Parts: sequence; C-alpha cells; structure tokens
Amino acid sequence: MAFNFQTFKTRALTALLFVAVMLVGLLWNFWSFLILFTIIHFGCWFEYLKLVEKIYSTKIDVVIKWFFAICGFTLMIVVGIKHISYDAGITIGDFGISFKLLLWLLLFICLIVFLFQNQQIPTNAKWMSFAGFAYISLAFGFMISLWKEGASIWCGNGGGITGCADTIYEHFIFPFVIIPITIIASIWINDTMAYLVGSFIGKTPLTKISPKKTWEGTLGGIVLSIIVTGLFLSNLDPEIVIRHFKYEFSNYHFYIIPALCAIFGTLGDLFESKLKRMADVKDSGSFMPGHGGFLDRFDSLLFAVPAVWVYVQLFLK
Repeated sequence: MAFNFQTFKTRALTALLFVAVMLVGLLWNFWSFLILFTIIHFGCWFEYLKLVEKIYSTKIDVVIKWFFAICGFTLMIVVGIKHISYDAGITIGDFGISFKLLLWLLLFICLIVFLFQNQQIPTNAKWMSFAGFAYISLAFGFMISLWKEGASIWCGNGGGITGCADTIYEHFIFPFVIIPITIIASIWINDTMAYLVGSFIGKTPLTKISPKKTWEGTLGGIVLSIIVTGLFLSNLDPEIVIRHFKYEFSNYHFYIIPALCAIFGTLGDLFESKLKRMADVKDSGSFMPGHGGFLDRFDSLLFAVPAVWVYVQLFLK
C-alpha cells in the first residue's frame, strides 16, 4: 500500500476537527459525554441498517429503523443506568425501572411490527437487524458504564465513589474518563500507526476481507499503540490529575488495556469491512471526508469496548 500524501492530508485535517469535537464531548462533563455517544449511537444504527438493506437487497421502513435506533438507545441507557442516575441527581430505583419497562415495551412493539408487517423482508435480514443490539447498543452502553469506572478505581472503595466525587469534580474530570480516553487514544494510535507502517513497509496482505491491510502494518500499529499509550499514561503524575488518591492504579493496566483495544479494535475493523464487502460498498457513510461514515470511524470501538469492560469487571473492580 503506497503512501498517498493527499489522502493522508485529507484524513489528518478531518481527524483534527473530529478530535476537537470528541475531546469536548469527552472532557466537558457527563452530559456532553452522553450526548456525544448518543449521536454516534444513532449514526451507527442507521448506517448498519443501510448495510443490512444492501446485503439482502431489501428495504426497511424508516419507522422501523427509528424503532430499532430508539430501542438500542434505551438499551444503552439501561446498561449504564446506575452511572446516569447518580449524575442526574435522582434515585436509581424509579429511573431504572422506567427505562427497563420502556425497553421491553419498545422491543415488543419492534418485534411485532418487524416480524409480521414486513413479510417481504428476508428472515435473515430481520435477525441481522436484531443483532445490532449486541453489536452497537451494548458496546455504547458499556462505554457509558466505563465513564465512572475510572473514578471508582482511582478513588478505591470498589465502586463507591461518592466520597471523592466532589473532590474529583473540583480539580479535574480526568479520573472519570481515564478508561474511555485510554480506549479511544489506543484505537486512534493503532489506526494511525498501522496506516503509516503499512504504507511504508507493508508487503504481506493480512486478509482478503481488507486487501489494503498488511501484517506489517497491523502488528506495527498494535505494538506502537501499546508502547505509546502505555508509556504516556503510566508516567502521569497523580498529583497533576487529582490530589487525593485512595488507590494506586497499577501501571501494567495501562499496557494491557491498549493491547486489548488494538487487538479487538483490529477485529472490529475487519468485521465492518466484511459487512461492507457483503453490501458491496466502499464506506458505510460519508459524514467524514477521508474517513467514511460513523461505522467506519467507530467500528474498532464496538469490539474494543466490550473487551475492556470485561477486563475491568474481572480485574479492576
């Protein structure tokens, strides 16, 4: 894969604007974080259903598309419910029950309408559409959940962060987003380094699913992502981030998490490439020049986030 300066320039300029928007959403406060991933969630859903239509040469009614996206959003909220309720200043009980009831109601309506009203839609297309709940909505639900896991870990007390939440907010929001930031940074570095390494020394094709990817680029991206992200995060001075730590975050986690992100992110990229080949399209969308659509930009995230979430639950809680 030869290096194309014009392509790299377009991608770089678009990425700079994209990074600025992402950082505002990630670092401003919880609600900007939620709004950011809500927009991304809906964008991914509509592009995913468009791919399903192309793969099975069918047409899904726009009302049903909205049902799927709204059901998925409700599922995303339910997965991260305890974190959202805390920041909203309301009790978890009524809030959680209401959204869970809404989720089941929407899913039931969606199932009835989709299975019985649209007889012309192939059965496989229907089940592939429902798979979007696991592929898209669960991943973003885990991302919302991970927003406060960082604060829980840095403050200690297992998941009880109330005692130090005010202190964190007073000084900086970074501990809250330490894990989401690590995930996104690892994926971005992996993608960029894989592109550069593959452009200059890549010779061995990785897979027919994505002909431009090479083994050299893929391995180079993974290794450099682990090194760059791990070294940066593991050498942060805790006093710069927050004055009062109750738990020492072991440095090796900052190498394992980037490794998970790079490996599973690459798998997520290949999975979406497979979907696009099945649909016979180059990009899932066109909202970012040089980068494609929402799925093209966040395909790695959809596989990396669940992997990191499982790791956090098993080893960091």
